[in-house]
Amino acid sequence: MLKKCILPLCLIFPTCAFADVVIDHADNADNGFMMICTALVLFMSIPGIALFYGGLLRSKNVLSMLSQVLVTFSLISVLWIVYGYTLTFGEGNWFFGNFEHLLLVNIDITDVTGSIYELIWVAFQGSFACITCCLILGAFAERIRFSAVLIFMVLWFTFSYIPMAHMVWGGGILGDEGALDFAGGTVVHINAAVAGLIGAYLLKNRIGFNREPLKPFNLPYVYLGAAILYIGWFGFNAGSSTHADEVAGLAFINTVAATAAAVLSWSLAEWILRGKPSCLGAASGVIAGLVGITPAAGFVGVGGAMLIGLICGFAGVWGVSSLKRILKIDDTCDVFGVHGVCGIVGCLLTGIFASKSLGGVGYADEIGMATQVGIQLMSVITCVIWTAVIAFISYKIADICVGLRVSEEHEREGLDINSHGESAFNS
Repeated sequence: MLKKCILPLCLIFPTCAFADVVIDHADNADNGFMMICTALVLFMSIPGIALFYGGLLRSKNVLSMLSQVLVTFSLISVLWIVYGYTLTFGEGNWFFGNFEHLLLVNIDITDVTGSIYELIWVAFQGSFACITCCLILGAFAERIRFSAVLIFMVLWFTFSYIPMAHMVWGGGILGDEGALDFAGGTVVHINAAVAGLIGAYLLKNRIGFNREPLKPFNLPYVYLGAAILYIGWFGFNAGSSTHADEVAGLAFINTVAATAAAVLSWSLAEWILRGKPSCLGAASGVIAGLVGITPAAGFVGVGGAMLIGLICGFAGVWGVSSLKRILKIDDTCDVFGVHGVCGIVGCLLTGIFASKSLGGVGYADEIGMATQVGIQLMSVITCVIWTAVIAFISYKIADICVGLRVSEEHEREGLDINSHGESAFNS
């Protein structure tokens, strides 16, 4: 059986040159490429995010973060197989797919989607769902109940991630309107960042926030996590081409260029504002550049990618400093300041730098720059409102069921001991 599933590039950019070729048989090179890309995205999640976030916390909470990342990743993997894939990529309405492939029934090992086996496509897209949910964890770290995390993730994944992915990539309303999101600017980064921001507000500040130092316990962990994310992101962006082709090559070099530019601009901004460029700042610049280029990777030229990276580096510094003070929020790992701010900036700049006159691949027929930027803005606003409402409801349900926040005594002692009965560092 041939699964009639339109690949993301055709969904979100139906008239671009590389969307004209319809492939309905398996290509070994594409399949090998996509399996490597899937493994790279898995690599981003389990060690990458865990180490990056874990290093930003205090030592008494690092194991709680590692546990939350691994268990959340595993939970979403199971839910994706059970119903996530079919509700995202099944033929349905503007917001959800259908139930044709619950537990992946009716998918034979020889079925193909474009030029790749459908089961590989399931795994690749599942890795996106997993990393999106894991990204949220950094916003409310060091004070949330483990059981509340799991309840929230089930609800948010079902009613926020799935419909947003369907709306953009699965044949839903935003894809139909022409929104450009190559690898997840709205679906992954803005979606997760807004959910994290709502969680940080509802859980309120950590004990001692703005009154005592809450410094990262291990910056080498942060550096290592950022390096893993940088490497793994090539699977994230290049893999979104779904082929080992020139578009993957464009996404690959754009990921290199934008991220390097963001590291430089973030470091420069710190140097100017604080007198010294920090290792933490450079590592944060990596994430800012990666986030900013994600929606644009296959649509813009290399020059446009570098400008996106430069802008996102400065935007990220503003997001984790000035904006954070304005919002008066304890976003522990600056999820919204980096993923939210740079995701929004990247999505809007995609509408600009996709222009052929600026080195991009061009717009769909009869669409100009202003129109495309308007579509991008509409997709950002839709994502922000949708995920904010769903996240608020999901947190409230979790709060009613088990309570969101640990006790003050447990928070002071640390979640490693009180939530998981172990300690990362034994004297």
